Amino acid sequence: MLNAATIISTILIVAAVLLATRYIYKEKKKGTKCIGCPCAGECHTMHGSSDIKMREKSF
Repeated sequence: MLNAATIISTILIVAAVLLATRYIYKEKKKGTKCIGCPCAGECHTMHGSSDIKMREKSF
C-alpha cells in the first residue's frame, strides 16, 4: 500500500514534468530556437556551436 508521502511526492513530480513540458511547448510555439540559451535568442549559429562575437559581447 502507498503511504501519504509517496502519493504527495508522486503528484509533485508529475506536476513538475507537466509544467516543464508545457513551458517547452509554449516556447517552441513562439519560435524560440534554444530554450535557456544565454544568448537570449540572439545567436545565429548552429545548435551546439559558439559564436566568437557573442562570447565577446557577454564579457
